[in-house]
Amino acid sequence: MLSKTILLLLMIFFVFACRKGERITTDTNARLNIPSKELLFDTIFTSVGSITKRLSIVNSNHDAVKVSEITLAGGNSSAFSININGEDSFSKNDLVINGQDSINLFVKVMINPNTDHLPFLVQDSIILNTNGNRQVIRLLAYGQNAVFVNDQTIAINTTWTKSLPYIIIGSLTVKNGSSLMIQPGTKIYFHKDAGLNIEGNLMVNGSITDPVVFCSDRLENLYSEEPGQWKGIFLKRTGNGVIKSALIKNASVGITSDSLSLNADPKLILSNSIIKNMQVAAYIGYHSELLAFNNVMYNCGNYLIYAVGGGNYSLKQNTFAGYNLNFPRKTASLSFSDYLSANVYNKLQLDLTNNIIWGSLTNELDIQKKTSAAVQLNLWSNLIRSTNNSYGNNGNILNTDPSFISKEMENFEVSANSPARKKGADLSNDPYFSGFLNKDIKGHTRISPSTLGSYEK
Repeated sequence: MLSKTILLLLMIFFVFACRKGERITTDTNARLNIPSKELLFDTIFTSVGSITKRLSIVNSNHDAVKVSEITLAGGNSSAFSININGEDSFSKNDLVINGQDSINLFVKVMINPNTDHLPFLVQDSIILNTNGNRQVIRLLAYGQNAVFVNDQTIAINTTWTKSLPYIIIGSLTVKNGSSLMIQPGTKIYFHKDAGLNIEGNLMVNGSITDPVVFCSDRLENLYSEEPGQWKGIFLKRTGNGVIKSALIKNASVGITSDSLSLNADPKLILSNSIIKNMQVAAYIGYHSELLAFNNVMYNCGNYLIYAVGGGNYSLKQNTFAGYNLNFPRKTASLSFSDYLSANVYNKLQLDLTNNIIWGSLTNELDIQKKTSAAVQLNLWSNLIRSTNNSYGNNGNILNTDPSFISKEMENFEVSANSPARKKGADLSNDPYFSGFLNKDIKGHTRISPSTLGSYEK
């Protein structure tokens, strides 16, 4: 009886000792399941690391396999680095993967600068040898040299060109008495929480075919439309600016302006630009001044424009599309007020002409008069979504869908049968007509009566 019990125990021990998946097979057909034979990293700036990508290597066989070698072909001189199941190493030998189990490979890339001005390709591979089978995972990354600007100030007149992108780390300040001129096609990337402070003069001279780009330095698809990655552009008390044909995206606030101009030039002229994906707002003005022509603004957390404490605002032929892909917004897209605090309030001068002010809320325009300060309001020939019926004069169109071609695809041109077509007031006598308003954001000539918004056709 005792011998039978011992035999039973031995059989149980044998079964558990040889549990499914733990016997190592030497079968040459026992290959590993690799989900992708190629791992591609989007453009990586030189000396700035990438995100970490994960590969799960699966042994889908019944039995365990021994991976005789996992190695990074380029070794420790590679631009790539790998982590194998939590261990940083470019090579590992005799790694056992149980049946129906897996291991994780984590891959990063850090690219050293060189003399190339155009993006260049960096390559390597991960090699796995199992039972005589050689499996290869190609690693590819596009590198891009850049001019790195780390907590610097500009104290002389400076011109930036498109020959290399600029990476701002920390902050860049243009000092009073100096100018930063940015030529068409220049790309300016901001590291996490970086910002651009203007105490002097900012001149952004983009073109329709070669806009100036302001965005985060994370170019991977995961971050391409992610708000709040950098602080934004800040026009200080002594600062002025002209921003023409720019793309500004993925900041906390696109542009902040904290005062009126101290000279004869407008505080800010913004034209033919797209501002999108802001965590808070596209533009915030504190008793400031904005002249905005032919711009498109959308997908911002609280506001497209938030202007308080009075000021001077002339907004003509813009498309304000209050659609939020990332945020549950509850505030009107455009908000203006004479009030900032109990002790800070000023005259508000507001001219809205030939704009589309539309979005997902029933009220996308909020104009508040809270103090005894004067409010000078001109609303002419806008298409507005609003619960305020008093806006329905002077050629304004209330609560009629502008019929955007595709808000889901971020195409805010209007369809052929849109009520915004050919409803614009004649702006040919406007002092900014020849410089900014005679053409739309795509360069099409405006024909009076113009189409409302940024697009003529």
